[in-house]
Amino acid sequence: MKFGLVTYQWGKDWDLPLIISNCEKTGFEAVELRTQHAHGVEISLNSRQRAEVKSRFADSPVTCVGYGSNFEFHSPDRAILRNNIEQTKDYIKLCRDIGASGIKVKPNTLPANIPREQTITQIANSLNEVGKYANDYGMLIRVEAHGPITQELPNMKAIFDEVTNPNVKICWNSNNVDLNSPGLESNFNLVKQWIGDTVHVRELTQNDYPYQQLFKLFAGIDFNGWILLEASSNPLDKIKAMKEQMVVFKNLVGNIKTK
Repeated sequence: MKFGLVTYQWGKDWDLPLIISNCEKTGFEAVELRTQHAHGVEISLNSRQRAEVKSRFADSPVTCVGYGSNFEFHSPDRAILRNNIEQTKDYIKLCRDIGASGIKVKPNTLPANIPREQTITQIANSLNEVGKYANDYGMLIRVEAHGPITQELPNMKAIFDEVTNPNVKICWNSNNVDLNSPGLESNFNLVKQWIGDTVHVRELTQNDYPYQQLFKLFAGIDFNGWILLEASSNPLDKIKAMKEQMVVFKNLVGNIKTK
């Protein structure tokens, strides 16, 4: 397991050189670039600018894991759905050009006025389409367990039961609903076969989520991907906060090895 950063709150105001520099200072090995942040890595970049982004990461020990988009596939409006699919494809090309390995997308809900099974099938079909497209560019589709209904792991399982493209993976999101009855381990087991190479966590110092148990579960499936910190707080000294999170991360990993 390796530790990295999502530019959610701790990084949203940093330009790309500062993101890389701060990750280097704190030992963070990777970054997922969240959409519409100060890093400015968007599809508006021309080929030279994309090559510059790729070069910046290549010249550093920090890996660009990928792009954190807000594209979603649950809308009953066909035009909105198609727009999300096509924009995902545009950002897949961007990910390839900057040396990333994939893009994060999300189902965001199951609309109340639409049959549940219909929306689940629509989401799965959309993921299959963008997954096939991403495969041609050597990219992964990482589906974040997100949204007031779709974050629930039985619903993620229902979606992935209909996902046929092996290039589409789950990005575990460390939601409180993971702890719903019958508990974390049972819910983890529902979807573990589809878990990819990225996991989102909140501050590891928070005591409302059993991170030690989660890390043990990931060790049990030989997870060797990225644990990405998606912190929601806003500490004044983010470098200090990142260093503190790194210490906790190493302790969590170390505790697995000693038990």
